[in-house]
This record gives sequence, C-alpha cells and structure tokens, in this order.
Amino acid sequence: MVAATRKPRPRAPARLSLSVQYAAAAPPGQAPTRAQIRRWAGAALGDSAAVTVRIVAEPEGRELNRRFRGRDYATNVLTFSLEGAAAPEFAHCADIVLCAPVVEREADEQHKRLEAHYAHLVVHGVLHMQGYDHETESEAAVMEALESQIVMKLGYPDPYAAA
Repeated sequence: MVAATRKPRPRAPARLSLSVQYAAAAPPGQAPTRAQIRRWAGAALGDSAAVTVRIVAEPEGRELNRRFRGRDYATNVLTFSLEGAAAPEFAHCADIVLCAPVVEREADEQHKRLEAHYAHLVVHGVLHMQGYDHETESEAAVMEALESQIVMKLGYPDPYAAA
C-alpha cells in the first residue's frame, strides 16, 4: 500500500480588524497610510487580532509613557495589550501608539527612510501584542531576529543592521 502524500495547505492570513487614528498633524506624505499599516501589521500577525494604531504628537506620547510606564518622555512606540477585552473572534486585541515626532527624529538620526522606520515600529508593536518582549538579552535576541525577518520580507532593510 502506498501512502498518499498530502501537500500542506497554505495557511490563510490571520484576520485583522484595524483602526487607524491620526492625532498628530504631519506634512503630506510623512504619515503612513492605513493600507501601509495594514500590510505591516498583517506581516507580523500570527493570530487574528483587533488593533488600533494611533499616531500622536509629542505631548500625548509623553503623557502616555509617563502614566503607563513611569517614564517622563515621549517614546517611539507603545503597545497596550487589551487581552480579555477582545471579542471572542480575535486572539489578540491592542492599541499601538506611534509618536510621529519621535519616529521622524529617529529615522533622521539613524539615516533610515521614514517609511521603513514606521514599518519596523508597527511590526515591533504587533509582536509585543502577541507576547514578545525584549526585557532580557535572550528575549531581545528572539524578538529582534523576528523583527528583522519580517521587515526584510516586507522589502525594507534590516532595522538592526549598522547604518
């Protein structure tokens, strides 16, 4: 008797419910579009998720970082995982906050294309939502390797490569 071999079925993309909020004014062409954010988040998604991405100015970014992390400065990305708040059809639920002036400043300082830096930070936030972290060296190594893989698959340079 010959065993039939089955080809693995391609995995369907994870379902993504996405809301994008623009709370910071940006010059035309600098803020990522909803379509770009959807593409970047989808590339990092392993399970279905409901995600809100909010692009904010420095005062709001600073206030959120101070209130929720005890750090009195605006940071590039914050992820607020809302596990338990998700509708039953979603494995994950989160708010991801990107501080536009910080992202722009970092891209300039690191000699990166703004679009590539936004892509990296969306991927970073989505991975946090799914439980990845970088508090220890071993966690950071795993998360950064995954970020690099995803970002390069999206067609951008490795975000951790020396400029």
